[in-house]
Amino acid sequence: MTSSSTPGLTRFNTLADGEATPALHEVCASATWGNTILAGRPYATEEALLDASDAATAQLTAADLADAMAGHPPIGRPKPGDPTSSREQRGMAGASEELKTEMLELNLAYQERFGHVFLICATGATGEQMRDAVKSRIGNSPEQEQEIVRTELGKINRIRLTRLVTEALAEDAPAQDS
Repeated sequence: MTSSSTPGLTRFNTLADGEATPALHEVCASATWGNTILAGRPYATEEALLDASDAATAQLTAADLADAMAGHPPIGRPKPGDPTSSREQRGMAGASEELKTEMLELNLAYQERFGHVFLICATGATGEQMRDAVKSRIGNSPEQEQEIVRTELGKINRIRLTRLVTEALAEDAPAQDS
């Protein structure tokens, strides 16, 4: 992680609230989390932004966590036309039909038990790893699971924020003539 400000972070810091709010909502669907990050601007470094995200995630109430989870599709069923969920769930893309069916059943059982989607930082995970995680977590108490969800959400938010400030740089880079 870089220890100094980057052009992408500078752009994020200077976005109008009306532009930054929807961008933050794409990172995390919790309005509380987004408002906390927005209020903390400007951030001196990407690490400061990520630390603020960690602190905001740690402070989310159960209702705020529910809002955040509502923005995540079930594993194995990314939102159509959503490159973020498709990219993050890439490990399920090449899964066998049997594994996809098993994951659907596990997702439904998990949702019935806990009242929300199974949330895992799926970036880099295989379909089998995600299946094994839901199998191991379905027996948790609601309290245990809430803390695991908070940890997983924090990881996802870090990845998405890093991408946000990196993509902000790429989108605004002037075209170079060769």
